[in-house]
Amino acid sequence: MDQFSEIISNISGFLWNWPMIVILLTTHIYLTIRLNFPQRKIFSAIKMSFEKEKDGKGDVSAFGALSTSLAATIGTGNIVGVGVAIAFGGPGAVFWCWITGVLGIATKYAEGFLAVKYRVKTSSGKMIGGPMYALSRGLGLKWLAVLFCIFTALASFGIGNTVQANAVSTLLFENYNVSPHISGLVMASLVAAVLIFGVKGISKVCSLLVPIMAVLYVMGCIYILACNSAFLGETIKVIMKSAFNFDSMTGGFMGSAVMMAARYGIARGLFSNESGMGSAPIVAAAAKTGSPVRQGLISSSGTFWDTVVICALTGLVLVSTQLAYPEIAANEGDILTKHAFDKIPVIGPIILSFGLTTFTFSTILGWSYYGEKAIEYLAAGGKADAKTKAKRRNIAIWNYRIVWVLLIYIGSIVSIKLVFDFADCMNALMALPNIVALIGLSGVIAKEKL
Repeated sequence: MDQFSEIISNISGFLWNWPMIVILLTTHIYLTIRLNFPQRKIFSAIKMSFEKEKDGKGDVSAFGALSTSLAATIGTGNIVGVGVAIAFGGPGAVFWCWITGVLGIATKYAEGFLAVKYRVKTSSGKMIGGPMYALSRGLGLKWLAVLFCIFTALASFGIGNTVQANAVSTLLFENYNVSPHISGLVMASLVAAVLIFGVKGISKVCSLLVPIMAVLYVMGCIYILACNSAFLGETIKVIMKSAFNFDSMTGGFMGSAVMMAARYGIARGLFSNESGMGSAPIVAAAAKTGSPVRQGLISSSGTFWDTVVICALTGLVLVSTQLAYPEIAANEGDILTKHAFDKIPVIGPIILSFGLTTFTFSTILGWSYYGEKAIEYLAAGGKADAKTKAKRRNIAIWNYRIVWVLLIYIGSIVSIKLVFDFADCMNALMALPNIVALIGLSGVIAKEKL
């Protein structure tokens, strides 16, 4: 088992190193140019996300779909992950993380567009879509759609379930001495109560949680930045200098330090906002809309909030805190954010604990929907009449939900490093079929005027 665990860890490390960075970043750049810079519409997209579209067909509001997507992406990666990137890549990692978010807006637009363009209505009247339908209906690659669903389902049980549950139970035990058994049972019960209502229940809870937790976290960051205001100018200089590491450039070629900054910053940005992964378009397909362009723009605003705003704020907070308090070890990436929020009197640790707990809980809800739709697609495959397929879907959904709830409890009480590494592998592999759909159908997307 130790050897198997090491093999999986090595595969995960390989996939999330330069191969995936190059593939995803190249896709971001290609789509940015091919689609005539969708980033220029970002403020219109933000405005649209709060507006109701008349006569739109779907199961949840556009804001509900966006909130569910954000719930699944905003999490420990934005808070702890940025600290890890700074620890290994230096302050310059913050800049590269931000740039990745800006470029990723184009990819998230394309994903949202294809989700609505190729979605279908089930016999029960619900909208369902995502990369599997773009692949099968748009490109005729049903076998690749099946692979995407397999990778998504496997990734959801790990990165979207057990790993998240373990993070919450560990946090509550270490900070408040709450037994993992108790936190696991409470989490499992709360998730079960929400899942009974399907995507409408998930979107309603996420629509409530996401704004509250985001506002509290952002306010905490702004307070810390205000306290560190004397160091903000130096913070920006340090980030930019480290990002390009001018002192290490020789012969017109960048030194190893800038490569490390780019490697960790880009990787964290890609992993954080999930642009190109193919997860967010699954819920975008359920949005009440009749316009692929509109939903594409609304989906793109998710990457803006996730990386361009929250990750950037976190980065500024961490670097300025390091400058203000030099005694904080630069290599303590996993607890840099904790050190920063400890500077807020009394409520700092509470804000951070609440943010991490709610971010993680909402991630479980968001990923439950992604995995469910993947399982549903697989269950409805093969030759059968509509009634039989509907029955298969229903059975698969409820079996999936039962297993999902049980795994939340199990994930809370066991060590899951192997599960984490395996889920990371599946997360990377699910991106590959999605990228095929994005590149293969980029011409279809480009035909529609932004």
